[in-house]
Amino acid sequence: MSEADNTGSMTDITNPQCSYSKESSKNCLTIENFSITLGDFKAENLNLKVGDGEYCIVIGPTGAGKTILLETIAGIHRLKTGKIYLHGRDITDIPPELRGIGIVYQDYMLFPHMTIGDNIAFGLKQRGVSKEERERQAAEIAGKLGIGHLLGRYPQTLSGGEKQRAAIARAVILKPKVLLLDEPLSALDNTTRESLRRELKKLHKEMHTTIIHITHHFEDIYSLADRVVVMREGSIIQCGTVEEIVRKPDTRFIADFTGMENIYAGICTPLSNGTCEIEINGLKLYAVSDRSGDVNVGIRPEELIISKEKLASSARNSVCGEVIKITDNGIFSKIAVAEEKSGVIFTAALTKQGIESMNVTTGDKVYLTFKATAVHVF
Repeated sequence: MSEADNTGSMTDITNPQCSYSKESSKNCLTIENFSITLGDFKAENLNLKVGDGEYCIVIGPTGAGKTILLETIAGIHRLKTGKIYLHGRDITDIPPELRGIGIVYQDYMLFPHMTIGDNIAFGLKQRGVSKEERERQAAEIAGKLGIGHLLGRYPQTLSGGEKQRAAIARAVILKPKVLLLDEPLSALDNTTRESLRRELKKLHKEMHTTIIHITHHFEDIYSLADRVVVMREGSIIQCGTVEEIVRKPDTRFIADFTGMENIYAGICTPLSNGTCEIEINGLKLYAVSDRSGDVNVGIRPEELIISKEKLASSARNSVCGEVIKITDNGIFSKIAVAEEKSGVIFTAALTKQGIESMNVTTGDKVYLTFKATAVHVF
């Protein structure tokens, strides 16, 4: 699989290396030359570094290897080749129970015959902690997650959100050096997911635990992530801050996957002062880039300002076109606009209130205005 390079990226595609963020004071987890084969799945030469106390979110399509990565870190699967280090200690061949790593799945995996209090304190009991101390710690962590009143209940009497809080509490009470979360919010309704997301953020801030979290909800990325890792077909294809992944994807695949939507192939001609002109089917756009020749161009829908009159603006790009489709996506609506001469279709995002106040309907002539810095060239 060929992936375009980006000199500003934290990933070297020829030797995929994902370094921890600059804000991290030291390294917590290091994976070197990670290679594993499980049935038809294969991952080769993955490299990943996660900083101490970092909240790292892993995204990617189904089958990318996200869960296998987490389970191998936890010790469930054995590497074919490579090493895993935790705070500099080689844990590659250490049994799962001795690694100091906790893992939480989306299906809770609580013991149905135990109360919530006993479920949370189970690991402490295995360690020989006294009953009084187990109960104290279980009450403390349950309180942090808003389930302190449920300690005497059984799992089958709880809602999905309450069960997931209990599963997280059971992992966190052992003070793991790394907490692995495999889509912990996916089975929950929107309201519960948002509430638990806030509690995870608060818990991470209080405990400074290093977290690696798999998700397919982009709200998790914006709310929780210090850094994002993108996987595809057993490879790490980009690492970076949320801003880098969402607004500066390395490849067309990542641009598509993160919802950039306005993605085009064009020809780039460098201009002065680090800017360039990009021709797309006869339409000329301006961007900040030193590239030349054949390129991909991406513009996020929220970067486009839509108006019925041409705006007096310092933005380099302004196109005129006809509204060909309006799609209601909940809070935001997507407006598809076909540029009048080239036929290039742009998708802009606007709130329902914005559409109503502008009185925009299909067939209207509108202007789209956007900055050169909003045009990502890759």
